[in-house]
Amino acid sequence: MIFSFSHPEYLFLLLIIPFFFLIHFFSLENRKKFALKFANFNAISRIEGVEFFSKSITPLLLNLFIFLLIVLAVSGLTLHVSKQSSSFSFVITIDNSQSMLADDFSPNRLAVAKEVAKNFVDTVPGVNIGVVSFSGSSRIEQDMSQDKSEIKNAIDNIGLSGVFGTDLYEAVITSANLLKGEENKAIILLSDGQINVGTIDQAIDYAIDEDVIIHTIAMGTKEGGRTDYAISKLDEDSLKSISYMTGGNYSTAETPEALAQSFAEISKFTKKRVSIDVSRYLILFAILLFSLKFFLENTKYFHFP
Repeated sequence: MIFSFSHPEYLFLLLIIPFFFLIHFFSLENRKKFALKFANFNAISRIEGVEFFSKSITPLLLNLFIFLLIVLAVSGLTLHVSKQSSSFSFVITIDNSQSMLADDFSPNRLAVAKEVAKNFVDTVPGVNIGVVSFSGSSRIEQDMSQDKSEIKNAIDNIGLSGVFGTDLYEAVITSANLLKGEENKAIILLSDGQINVGTIDQAIDYAIDEDVIIHTIAMGTKEGGRTDYAISKLDEDSLKSISYMTGGNYSTAETPEALAQSFAEISKFTKKRVSIDVSRYLILFAILLFSLKFFLENTKYFHFP
C-alpha cells in the first residue's frame, strides 16, 4: 500500500504540534502553582480520590489526534492499493534515443524492441493499446485502439529520434494521458534506463496520481553495446524504482528471448492500482472524536481537570 497527498503544502501545519505541548505544560505548571498557593492540595486529592493533575495529558493527546486527522484530511491523504483485474489497457512506450542503437542486440536494441512489441500485440486478446516513442521529447505514435494492424504499423514506424536526451518524465505524462478514460491502465516502458532529462520522482508521482501501473523492461547487457558515439551500458536503478513504486513488473532483457518472456509475464499480470481518497473519512472520524470528548467532559463518566 502506498499513500500520497493531493495538497502536501498543508502538512507544514504539523509543525504546530510541539507548540501545543509547550503551551499545555506551561499552562499546567502555572495552574499547579496557583492551586498550591491558594488551596489545600492534599485535601483536594483525598476528596477527588485521584491525583489533581493526573488526567491532564488525556485531553491534550485527544486534541492532538483530532488536529492530526484534520491536517491529513485537508492535505488530501490518498491510499493506493492493489486489486485483481481481468484485463488492462496498455500503452507501449519505446525509448528511441541514440543509445538504443547499441549493438548488444542484433542489429540494435531499437529494432529488437519493435519486433518483440509487435509480437506482444498479436498475442493479447482484444484490448486497447496505444504507442508512444520518447527520447528528449515524447511522441504519440498511435492513439488507443484495438486494431492490431494499425498498432503494429505505428510500432514499425518508430525511427531513431533526432532529439537528444532521454526524458522519462515526459514519456510517463504522455503515456498516462493517453490512458485517460480507460478503466485499468498500464504502461509498458522499454528503455536502456539512461535517463538524463526530468526526474524519476516526478514521473512516479504523476503515475500514482493517475492510477497507472508502469511495467519497465531494461534492454541491454551489463557489458554494454557500441553506438556511433560511445559504449552504451544498461542503467537499471531508475527503471527498477518506477516499476516498484507504481506496482508494476521490472525485468531485465539481455536477449530477444528474455525480452519476449518479459512481455509474456506482463500479459499475465492481474493486479491494478486503486486510489482511495480518505479525506472525508478522516474528517468524519475527527468529528466523532470531538463529539465523544465533549460527551465525556460533560458527564459523570469522565472529567478533565
